[in-house]
Amino acid sequence: MAPLLPRRSAKQPADHVVTLIGKPDCHLCDDARAVVLGLADELGFSVEELNINEDKELFRRYWEQIPVTLIDGKQHDFWRVDPVRLRKALGA
Repeated sequence: MAPLLPRRSAKQPADHVVTLIGKPDCHLCDDARAVVLGLADELGFSVEELNINEDKELFRRYWEQIPVTLIDGKQHDFWRVDPVRLRKALGA
């Protein structure tokens, strides 16, 4: 018997986009970038980086929290990137 509602398969890690919001000369941003890029190499997700110095709205919204990570446009974390937590949020 077929289910009444079709099941949607969960997204795979490679189906996500992780955005790293930071600024130059930020040691926490450098640490976060290393974690995000390392996991991206392993899991295959896309990474985009945004600089708060180049966008007034990003600066207004996140200046006290950088680095900030978003997954598919939704805030995931700030200040530090926990690789275990990020991996879990990506479904890996």
